[in-house]
Amino acid sequence: MSDKLLRNAPLDQDGCIADQESDEEGMSLISVLLVDDDVELCSALKRLLAMDGFDVTAVHDANSGIERALKEQHALIILDVMLPGGDGRKVLRRIRVASRVPVIMLTARGDEADRIAGLEGGADDYLPKPFNTRELVARMRAVLRRRTESAHPEIFRIADLEIHLNNRRVLCASKEVDLTGAEFDILLLLVRSAGKVLSRDEIAEVALGRPVGMLDRSIDNHISNLRKKLGNEVGGVDRIRNIRGTGYAYTGEVDWDPR
Repeated sequence: MSDKLLRNAPLDQDGCIADQESDEEGMSLISVLLVDDDVELCSALKRLLAMDGFDVTAVHDANSGIERALKEQHALIILDVMLPGGDGRKVLRRIRVASRVPVIMLTARGDEADRIAGLEGGADDYLPKPFNTRELVARMRAVLRRRTESAHPEIFRIADLEIHLNNRRVLCASKEVDLTGAEFDILLLLVRSAGKVLSRDEIAEVALGRPVGMLDRSIDNHISNLRKKLGNEVGGVDRIRNIRGTGYAYTGEVDWDPR
């Protein structure tokens, strides 16, 4: 790793990456979650990014990345594509069910198809390894600036349904609907993919963070509860369609309101 992945990192007299602290006292640090299995890289980035006002928390596997991303508040996530326990894009899909936190993907792969896959999966930016640390900082600040400039409550609307991402509220026919955490995540996934059939495995993997067995009816039970709470039909058609032997699809086209 070291000098191959971190170009232009300042070195001490022994040729090692120097420990450095910010010259600014009392500076409010920006919380960043770094998910990368390269422990040496993470250690170096934590020191270097602290100079630019970033407080970096590092984890080294997919499951830890998902857990910390969903349970903690971070201004930005830096996410490697190749991780123990799962693909980084799988982690990104899980995060995007519940959060719009900015994500920059890191990868050793430099091909265009991999970059496009990450961006289409919800990444805000993409940086191949090896990278210049100054470029990483510049991209981080650009992503944060764009998010600040467009800060707003995010609302998904589809027919009589409204989903408020910021506070995880759901309104149906202007009335608030009380959903469990799992029900909210499944509904949001279905609405974001409105018109597209999602398999039970896809729903469980992304919304619940785990696979389902052949006899596991948890997804079907959650869907049944959603139908009871939201109503089976909207506009004379099934709200959530059951595609026999395949999975489920939400009816209609979503309207994203940036407010």
